[in-house]
Formats: sequence, C-alpha cells, structure tokens
Amino acid sequence: MDQELSTRILSAVDDLFDREIEFLTELTSHPSTRGQEQSAQAFMASALTERGMEVDQWQIDAADIRDMPGFSPILGDYEDAQNVVGTHRPRTAKGRSLILNGHIDVVPAGPLDMWDRPPFEPHVANGWLYGRGAGDMKAGLASNLFALDALRHIGLAPAADVYFQSVVEEECTGNGALACLARGYKADAALIPEPFEEKLVTSQIGVIWFQVHLKGLPTHVAYAGQGANAIEAAIPLIAALHEMEHRWNAAENRHPDFAHHQHALNLNVGKIQGGDWTSSVPAWSVLDLRMAIFPGQDIKAAKTEIEQVIYDAARGNEFLKNSLPEVVYHGFLAEGYALSEDTSPTATAAIGALDRAHLATTGETLDRAAITATTDARFFGLYADTPALVYGPRAEAIHGFNERVELESIRRITQSTALFIADWCGVETL
Repeated sequence: MDQELSTRILSAVDDLFDREIEFLTELTSHPSTRGQEQSAQAFMASALTERGMEVDQWQIDAADIRDMPGFSPILGDYEDAQNVVGTHRPRTAKGRSLILNGHIDVVPAGPLDMWDRPPFEPHVANGWLYGRGAGDMKAGLASNLFALDALRHIGLAPAADVYFQSVVEEECTGNGALACLARGYKADAALIPEPFEEKLVTSQIGVIWFQVHLKGLPTHVAYAGQGANAIEAAIPLIAALHEMEHRWNAAENRHPDFAHHQHALNLNVGKIQGGDWTSSVPAWSVLDLRMAIFPGQDIKAAKTEIEQVIYDAARGNEFLKNSLPEVVYHGFLAEGYALSEDTSPTATAAIGALDRAHLATTGETLDRAAITATTDARFFGLYADTPALVYGPRAEAIHGFNERVELESIRRITQSTALFIADWCGVETL
C-alpha cells in the first residue's frame, strides 16, 4: 500500500473517532447478557442497514449445528438467541474475502454495589471507557465497523466480500460463530478483535465446561453421622481434579507455544449449589466447573480422564462409592487452536498484512502471544480452513468489576484494521 493511501486511511479513523466512541458507549449501554442480547443486536442490525449492507438476522436453531464439528452442548433452548451478519459486496471482486467477527454477549455484572458506577451506564474517565462488555468485546465490534467507515469516509470500499458478524454465545459455547458457518458464511481470512493488548494471538487453549451432580443421604443434623453430606463430599473431588490440573500443566505435557507458561491450564470451580435446609444434612449438590486443555489435546481423552478422576475420588467416600456422581457437559466443549501451526500461504499472507498494518499504525513490530483463554477463532481455523487472526485493544478487568477499555488503543486497533482491510481485500472507489 502506498504511503499516501495509508495516511489518508489513518486520518479518516481520526476524523470519525468521536463518533466511534459515541457508538461504543451506546452499544455498551445494552445489557446483552446471555438471553438478553436482542436490543443490542437490533442496534447492530440498524447500524449495518444504515451503511447499505445486506443484513441477515436470524434465530439460531440448535438442530442446524448439533452435528457439526465444534458444537458445544447446551442446557435448554435457543429462544431469542439471534445472530446478525452484514455483507458488503464489491463491484469488482478483485481482492481476498474477509470475515470481521465479534461477539455481542457479555458476562453477568455480579453484585452491582461492587462497581464504582452502574455497569450498563458506560462513561469515559482518564482515557478509558468503563462498562460491562466495553472491552470484551464491544470495542472490537466498534473497531470493525468504523474501520469500514474510515474507508467509506475517503470514498473507498473493500474490493472483496466482507462479512461483518455480530454473534451470540461466545462466552459459553461459541455456537453463534458455528451457526454462521452453518449458514454458509466463509471467507479467505477472519479477524477477531478480542481485547488482548494489541498483540496477535498465536495460540489459545480449549475449554471444557462440566457439572458434577452428587447425591447424599439426608437426615436431621442432630444425627449427622447417620447421613451423607453431598456438599462436603465435593471437597475431595475438587482436590483430585486439582491434582489432574497439575499433571496436565507439567512441562512434558505442554503445547510448544506454552512451553514457558508454568500454569496455562486452569481448573475453576465456578458455581456450587446444594442442600435444602440449614439443619438438614444436604441430599444433593451440583458443581459447575471449567477445565482448560492445550491445542492438540484430544478432547475425548480429556473428558475420559476428568470422569475417571471424579469416579476414583468418589470411590474413596463410603457413601459415594455406592452412589457415583453424574458428570454432565453443558456449554464449552472447545478444542484449542494454534494459528502458529498454520503454515499455509493464506495464513502467511494474512499475518503479513496485519504485521504491515500494525507497523504503519504504531511504528512498532506486532508482538505475538499465546493466551490462556478461548475465542471463536477455533471455528474458522479448525473447521473452515480459514486463518483466524485475533488482534484487539487493551482492556482491563474483563469479567471483573469496573471493566474498561483504553480509548487510544481502540483508535490504534481501528486504524490497523482499516489498513489491513485495504491491504487484504484491496479497495475500489464508491
């Protein structure tokens, strides 16, 4: 790309940046937790329509994706789970096609009194925009959209098909992105601006969500020795799973991209429920757990080992050995993905284009990072033969209190994205 065009694109992002932050503020104000994404998706659909894109808004049907690789099991149905895709069609179709993907769903805010300001009343302070989902990842949706706007601002458009995806379910299954594949949306590359500090993600772990259902023997607490406490019985099971976690993180078991990461795979006891009455020995408990796996780690073998660890620990309990726990999978059943292992010419070209865009924007080479989280990149990289570049702004306290995203980082990501689109897709005049 010539210097004159690069300068024009960078300046266009600057010209529109106040509007971008206004857009992000409005988008963040929609409390789009799981099952409540409809207003935010309507807002996105309207924005895409205003820009002249073909807009496809549909409710996900689990039957359409249940048998596809990468499907994660769900509890309940997908009532009101809607995806939105805006399609740009060029006149000339001379460039390479691109998916700009982002997720609209956000995690719950938690106790509101632990936030400095209400989580869905976003505000700007000291160069940061605060609010639940501002960083993870509505800033990325805004940067994707305003990168396209920047080209339009100077009379240009991508010279290839571009699919702008606003998906649900990223925070719990990824089935929203999978539904886009099922609907036929495919491209030469995908860009996902998740908030990983302006670095290119080379590898991401996989994630398994599972529940452990325990049964006890209820009795009045005065005769507790005659019962079996289903909550306390969970303690040795959790300890055994942590021992497994330690084994999986051993140096000899690590993926090469995580060779120097001492503890990339984390077990999390995310939720526990149980019992019915304070003075009754609890007859039941349910644990919700999350465990990570490395790229290339066989997910079926991982599930088998998880179950074996749970059953072996249960057999050490006098009651549970005759009433073994039930393991239920619900949510993430996600493989790890390593872009670093994609040596195809397409991946090499896409990474090179992003390298150039980042350098032109920041004056610095693009850093790489292996992350201990999962993203929707796996669907494109593992199941659609599409290199997926995860590259987004700097954010803090994602999934925590006072979540925030740095404004100048958003500007840089938007500029890099606009340059990347122009390089990868080519441009044509409007």
